Amino acid sequence: MIRPSLMPYLWMLMGAASFATMGALIHALHGTLHWAVVAVVRTVLTALFALLLAWSRGARPVVWGPISLWVRSFAGSAALVGVFYSLPRLPLGDTLTLTNMYPLWVTLLSWPVVRQRPSAGVWAAVACSLVGVVLLQQPHLAAGDPTVLVALGSSMASAVALLGLHRLHHIDPGAVVAHFSAVATAVLLGILAAFPPPRWTPASGELLPWLMLIGVGLSATAGQVLLTKAFAAGPPARVSVVGLTQVGFGMIFDMMFWGRRPDGLALLGVVLVTGPTAWLMLRAR
Repeated sequence: MIRPSLMPYLWMLMGAASFATMGALIHALHGTLHWAVVAVVRTVLTALFALLLAWSRGARPVVWGPISLWVRSFAGSAALVGVFYSLPRLPLGDTLTLTNMYPLWVTLLSWPVVRQRPSAGVWAAVACSLVGVVLLQQPHLAAGDPTVLVALGSSMASAVALLGLHRLHHIDPGAVVAHFSAVATAVLLGILAAFPPPRWTPASGELLPWLMLIGVGLSATAGQVLLTKAFAAGPPARVSVVGLTQVGFGMIFDMMFWGRRPDGLALLGVVLVTGPTAWLMLRAR
């Protein structure tokens, strides 16, 4: 029998596997559906789930709210757009590595936002991670592929969104997530209106893409529920470190389904990125 004290870490591990599964499904849908169409499915399902969560607690949805709520929603939308744009274009493990760098940017942005000056160790961690990015993404950088910068920008936007959450403790979390999901859906629909996709739905008679879309929604919802349970029951800093196993799951999926085996430099890059990120999570108060 598993000890109760270990359950938050198990839930986080299962949540990381769920989010990595979602990423693998999105990566596999490349060429079948436009990435923004898949993202809309994800945000609509998340909005419905969050509204049900808020109503179950007796909380009311927030329509306008304070400026911090809009900062969180627009920054979160930018992060989501970056993730869904990058997932079909980069190896799954690489995308999850780059987009999980947000603790580094949270620490740096805390300087101007909450007047917490980064220590020398933090600057060293950031430098180490940037070296890791160069090693990990050397082929893409050499080819001038901007997707690497999009993934990095997504992690920075995630940091802004998380700092925005710091000011929203008086609003029900379900209402915050629902607001973010609604804003993200509007942003994605604007992108689709400006750049209409060649196909809005899977081709007639194709069952597998529909099943994969359902899988995206189910894995995203499962990941969100498991993440919420983990953070509610365990120490946030240590639970967050377990969330970095997304990277490992992503690399396993890359090898299993797409035959991608990272070389020594790429593996060193992953270690140089995730190591400092884990260290910052553990030292967070």
